[in-house]
Amino acid sequence: MKWKRSARLVDMTYQLIQRPHSLIPLGEFAQTYQAAKSSISEDLAIIQETFRTEGMGELQTVAGATGGVRFIPRMKREQAEKWIQSMCQRLADPERLLPGGYLYLSDFLGDPTALSQLGWIWATVFADRQADVVVTVETKGIPLAHAVASNLGIPVVVVRKGHRVTEGSVVTINTISGSRKDIRTLSLSRRSLAEGARVIVIDDFMKAGGTFRGLIDLMKEFRAEVVGTGVMVESEVEGRLVSGIASLMKITTIDEQAGDVEVATGTILDDEGGWME
Repeated sequence: MKWKRSARLVDMTYQLIQRPHSLIPLGEFAQTYQAAKSSISEDLAIIQETFRTEGMGELQTVAGATGGVRFIPRMKREQAEKWIQSMCQRLADPERLLPGGYLYLSDFLGDPTALSQLGWIWATVFADRQADVVVTVETKGIPLAHAVASNLGIPVVVVRKGHRVTEGSVVTINTISGSRKDIRTLSLSRRSLAEGARVIVIDDFMKAGGTFRGLIDLMKEFRAEVVGTGVMVESEVEGRLVSGIASLMKITTIDEQAGDVEVATGTILDDEGGWME
């Protein structure tokens, strides 16, 4: 069946967005739509211009017999800043305040639209890191990690707090909580992560950074290279155990007795945050 150009453009756009960072041969498009490669190239030029104009991302073309085209999701800085600021306003609601200086975040982590935006933002930051997997720790970080991985076209690896028999042989380390100073166990199945993998570590909340420190130490046991780290919300504390963790939002003031919460944009939009234009 020969496709109409309008239908072809719609379907090509869908295929590219559904397979981010995956190289799709032009021949595959030509065969699917029964069209010449020259026509496919013209269509891709139209799609590329739309992606750039709307701030959705870009197409990368690889020349040669084994080449093709891939979609790289990217968000404009002003779009990300506007969206993060709106999240800061939502999180500053005193009703979110929990004992111990924490904020209620579960509604964000259960909202598909919010997760899609979060994943898109992080995918912009990590677009050129050539990561193999996204690593997180159970349980609240899992939805966020999947949103990031979906936009990067790579799998998710979940570190457990403890050991499960169903995961076979595991690597286990002990880490100290920076805020409560208690010892926690983190474990990961040897089958979950290839030795030498390039990983991005993602979590939902960071206070003193004990969990992040443990995750980074665990990656060393697999000789993995941590090429990116990110957290949705960080809380400012003294004696932090890690540094250089990019954050979307930062809790700058929290007073449990007065019910006062102030949330500001995190480090992600700073130069050291790794934002890619």
